[in-house]
Amino acid sequence: MEPKKILIITYYWPPAGGPGVQRWLKFVKYLPDFGIQPVVYIPENPTYPIVDENLGNEVSDKAIILKQKIFEPYQLASFLSKNKTKKMNSGIIPNQKKQSFLDKVFLWIRGNLFIPDARFFWVKPSVAYLEKYILENNIDTIVTSGPPHSLHLIGLDLKKKLNLKWFADFRDPWTTIGYHKSLRLSDFAAKKHKQLESEVLNTADTIIVTSKSTKKEFEVLTTQPIAVITNGYDVEKVEKQSLDSKFSLAHIGSFLSARNPKLLWEALVELLNEIPEFKKHLELKLIGAVSQEVLDTIAAFGLNAYVNNLGYVSHEEAIAHQRKSQVLLLIEIDSEETKSIIPGKLFEYMVSNRPIIAIGPKDSDFAEIITSTNTGVFFEYTEKERLKNTIVTYYSQFLEGKLQSHGVGLQKYSRKNLTEQLVQLLTSYL
Repeated sequence: MEPKKILIITYYWPPAGGPGVQRWLKFVKYLPDFGIQPVVYIPENPTYPIVDENLGNEVSDKAIILKQKIFEPYQLASFLSKNKTKKMNSGIIPNQKKQSFLDKVFLWIRGNLFIPDARFFWVKPSVAYLEKYILENNIDTIVTSGPPHSLHLIGLDLKKKLNLKWFADFRDPWTTIGYHKSLRLSDFAAKKHKQLESEVLNTADTIIVTSKSTKKEFEVLTTQPIAVITNGYDVEKVEKQSLDSKFSLAHIGSFLSARNPKLLWEALVELLNEIPEFKKHLELKLIGAVSQEVLDTIAAFGLNAYVNNLGYVSHEEAIAHQRKSQVLLLIEIDSEETKSIIPGKLFEYMVSNRPIIAIGPKDSDFAEIITSTNTGVFFEYTEKERLKNTIVTYYSQFLEGKLQSHGVGLQKYSRKNLTEQLVQLLTSYL
């Protein structure tokens, strides 16, 4: 019996680096184990802000890969300011008070002329190409993954034309995502985003989201079924790592301006003054894109001497740093909109055997996961003293050579188990 073909429409795919690529790269890796033939449609010439050539080795040899050219305005805008367009493309938006005139122009153009995002030029040619491919290959189920949410518009048009089974996968929310307010939207643009969001949510056969809060948010907007399938961790082939000799606090991933945890910097400064030997042990490891505002704040607190800014590293190297750092930092923006965000790296953090210090808004979805799995401690932005006490506890355990986490119930978040959940959902219509 031939495996069931399912078409997956995604923008992020190797050699793209960063968190956006991991979800469907891993689903595609395991789908064949459950009798599904993944057909993956991706852009041929994308503008990826982060590239990780090593991820190409993880693409399943059982997947059929389809590619079509894409036109992206970022390719033109980069002639004006390559650095600014790359940062904006990767989600690093300057604080409103510190935006230059060029920043404001780029943001206005991005928010008002490219709706829902700068990949919308790919919609019409993709629909034309895929309509023909779907009919010729007897495909009756498609998945679109966003952001970029333009890809959901491809699904919307194909659903209308061919009446396929369509699953819209939201790795992040649409109009309530943190950076949406920064796009300087006109009333017309804001309404257009809402209208497109509503059309997608009410036309797709099933909505897939990564957190309970996003499900609650979407339940107000649609009566279509909504399934929660979180991100997860994979079994990584990484050599056993020797722990850092320093008391390293490592942040791995994009460190955006709005994630600037001043309570952490204050806590560290106070501990440096209160514990003399802390100065010879402390190390702040920053791995990934870091906003200038975060770096400036660290400098203003006098912590530069303790910073090891490694920049972007491959996913393989990032996993190695997760295993050898003493403590892992997970920081989310302190806002109502970010309660639903569960950073993909959380699940890799959880199986690293290193304790997590997580800072975020009250009632964050990821706080519940960290607490239930016993993999670290979550703090609200008002809990500086409690944060200090935890750092002191971890530091004492570090000095004794006993610092580690003791996670429980992690298996439910393995990529293979999550793919099984996905398959049950996809095949419930067959």
